[in-house]
Amino acid sequence: MLILSRLKGEKIMIGQDIVLTVLDVAGDQVRIGIEAPKDIPIHREEIYKAIQTENQAAVKMDLNAASLLKAVKGK
Repeated sequence: MLILSRLKGEKIMIGQDIVLTVLDVAGDQVRIGIEAPKDIPIHREEIYKAIQTENQAAVKMDLNAASLLKAVKGK
């Protein structure tokens, strides 16, 4: 993990296309602005994890539906 210290208004470059800007620091909260191409999804970690959980549940449903369909066709 790379650890950097930045002041308000300073930026971090990720590759050529992604820029993180420290917008504000208040107490233990930091506001960060993110500039990235529209085709790169950006989520807070808790939202990303929820999306992953939903995707895994959808795959399980698809597998269950495929098994059910196979069983019905087998009769």
